[in-house]
Amino acid sequence: MIGLSTYAFFWQFSELAPQPLTLPEMLQRTHDLDTNLFQICDYAPLLNYSAAELRDLKAMADDLGIQLELGTRGVLTDHLATYLHLADALGATMVRSMINTADHQPSLSEAEALLKIALPAYEAAGVTLALETYEQVASRDLVALVEAVGSSHLGICLDPANSVAALENPVDVIDRCAPYVVNMHVKDFAFTRRGGWVGFTLEGAELGTGLLDYGHLMATVQPESRGINRIVEHWLPWQGDFEETSRMENLWNVNNLAYLRSNN
Repeated sequence: MIGLSTYAFFWQFSELAPQPLTLPEMLQRTHDLDTNLFQICDYAPLLNYSAAELRDLKAMADDLGIQLELGTRGVLTDHLATYLHLADALGATMVRSMINTADHQPSLSEAEALLKIALPAYEAAGVTLALETYEQVASRDLVALVEAVGSSHLGICLDPANSVAALENPVDVIDRCAPYVVNMHVKDFAFTRRGGWVGFTLEGAELGTGLLDYGHLMATVQPESRGINRIVEHWLPWQGDFEETSRMENLWNVNNLAYLRSNN
């Protein structure tokens, strides 16, 4: 399936928004775009939802025909257990995470030990944990970690754009991680010259206009045949004011979904 994430509405629920979008409003926007998948990713307020609020959120998603996924950061035992509880409450079968947080950067061996504690409960619940590719952990190390844990419910959330900051070629990341991919974040990116031609800026681009080799990504991972969901995200730069940034964010959502639908 093709879906959106909270990152597709990044600026519209940020503190820069005059009236930040609520999670129910993001679900309604997702439905209005004829999309039936939404990943609640790195959305801290969710941790403070009451049982009643979680029930209401799931009921709304069910009424709109939207499947929910979750996203967080970290591999500490209690934190992963919390997100498993949230997944159960919201009917989610996918939780994306990253190894590091601002307060905890485990070694690979420490991460392996923590994941081996957490994964049996995920397996029993039928929930898959997906560790995302990003610049803080080399893709080779991420693959080695997934192999070492050896759980059928642990895999990789592939976002080749993230690894560019660590000077990893996106095509290499795709090829290396493909057998282990269970979730995908799809965003395009490009380098632009900075003012005075002093260096470059790596920033987002509409799908199909940047450096992401989407054809190679699809041919290598084969998400359709493997049942791997593709989640639209953005690196949309601030456009100078909220009104224009919001307009562009909504336009990118429309155009990027259209691009995915026409390039299956």
